Amino acid sequence: MSDDASSFHTLPWFVRPDARAWRCEPAPAEVRVFHSSLPDYAPTPLTELPSTATEWGVGRVFVKDESWRLGLPAFKALGASWAVHRTLAERTANGAEHGPITLVTATDGNHGRAVARMATRLGQNAHVFVPQGVHPQAVAAIVAEQAKVTEVSGPYDEAVRLAAEAAAAPGAVLVQDTAWPGYEQIPGWIVEGYSTLCAEIDEQLAAKGVPEGPDLVSVPVGVGSLAQAVVTHYRSRPSGHAPALLSVEPEAAPCVLESLTCGAPVSVTTTETTMAGLNCGTPSTIAWPHLRGGLDAAVAVSDADSARAAGDLAAAGVSSGPCGAAALAGLRAALTGVGAEERRAALGLGPTSVVVLLSTEGTAANPHSSH
Repeated sequence: MSDDASSFHTLPWFVRPDARAWRCEPAPAEVRVFHSSLPDYAPTPLTELPSTATEWGVGRVFVKDESWRLGLPAFKALGASWAVHRTLAERTANGAEHGPITLVTATDGNHGRAVARMATRLGQNAHVFVPQGVHPQAVAAIVAEQAKVTEVSGPYDEAVRLAAEAAAAPGAVLVQDTAWPGYEQIPGWIVEGYSTLCAEIDEQLAAKGVPEGPDLVSVPVGVGSLAQAVVTHYRSRPSGHAPALLSVEPEAAPCVLESLTCGAPVSVTTTETTMAGLNCGTPSTIAWPHLRGGLDAAVAVSDADSARAAGDLAAAGVSSGPCGAAALAGLRAALTGVGAEERRAALGLGPTSVVVLLSTEGTAANPHSSH
């Protein structure tokens, strides 16, 4: 019965045939050097999922487990640490007054906590704006990092607007992981910070007998900054193997899927979702050209799809919150149901393909109640 019922629901899906030929400039090599110098740096695990490979009829499936990154339960610390480092270095180079500044940001949870952690570590202050729908435990975790927290009664885009206003005050700097016209340098540094995750995957796959890299990478998407980093990594190689890249969003907030479908960036009205970190209505302006050029496909999934995927990952020993599990949920949706063969062909998947899923957060990052 369930199969029949689901066949009436057209999968939210977009595909671009020529994405693997698109090229861009690489991320700077010194990012990895910086992260390696941090006292709590270690590569996060790349865990193999043999049963998922069997289920999907592919060669090997791996999940990059970002449930513990630089002491925090999500990948965001990579971007926040590099961006805060660069921001403070620029201020010093420009002769700015010494003494603490306030790092201001808006967050669905993980980014704000990472900015607050870096601020405290470096003797700075943090002010974090949190939209509605973020779990009280996630808010409490930001407060525990000694940040000032302002709860906003609107969606993520509204929290970003208010954070930008607050950051206009003297002695304040906006450290936001989305860009818009006129605000692009710091978000660019955040994207560069995420490149370390991709560099680790190259090394870990090589150690597991896959030196040529993956055939497909599935990436959860909010405003698109991590996806921009992934596109940059795999599309900046002049030649050689280029994997298919799939973005995954909540059906409640498919801003990248809608933008790709329209051929131009659009804002969508978001609704509530357990995938709180992906509940974003507008793509980042600096991410958009990379997403438009370099993504092979985009898909949107339901909260139920994500919850099932989180359960599968837990059974395999990987702690993954709803956002992190979206990578698994999205590829499963693409490879099953009506039109699955065409989608599989579009992604270039066959019986020897190597797939990497990015699980961007652990369960501790995004506490959620199951409705």
